[in-house]
Amino acid sequence: MEEIDRRIVTLLARDGRMSFTDLARETGLSVSAVHQRVRRLEKRGVVRGYAAIIDHDAVGLPLTAFVSIKPIDPAAPDDAPERLAHLAAIEACHSVAGDESYILKVRVASPAALEDLLQQIRASANVSTRTTVVLSTPYEHRAPDVEPEAVGEAATGPDGAA
Repeated sequence: MEEIDRRIVTLLARDGRMSFTDLARETGLSVSAVHQRVRRLEKRGVVRGYAAIIDHDAVGLPLTAFVSIKPIDPAAPDDAPERLAHLAAIEACHSVAGDESYILKVRVASPAALEDLLQQIRASANVSTRTTVVLSTPYEHRAPDVEPEAVGEAATGPDGAA
């Protein structure tokens, strides 16, 4: 990926609503050149979409938990993500190495709602669960720094020497 495209990706990751004019100012390109590059990044799948970051407390979902799941029958098909897709309280499903097969990030209204969701997860996917309740989140949704100097500078130094 070209350095200028990495810069655009970094800027958009920090602020997905950044205007083409602001992107142009930050990158030194024309507005039309930035627009073309962003469209190319979208077509290539580098930029897959834009999303609003929701205040979950404000919408009545203050309880976040991570639910580790593993099949009760290890010989059963590995189809838990498909079996759980209908449960809207599951925000993310990560395949992991270790004792568990997947870790789910869930958001619910209350401990009782979490208990209900855990029952639904167990019944839907025929899995056992281990749950960790989040007490607070100091940070989340951090933008990655994909610019070359952030990646390569630590290994080679600012002048490129090892």
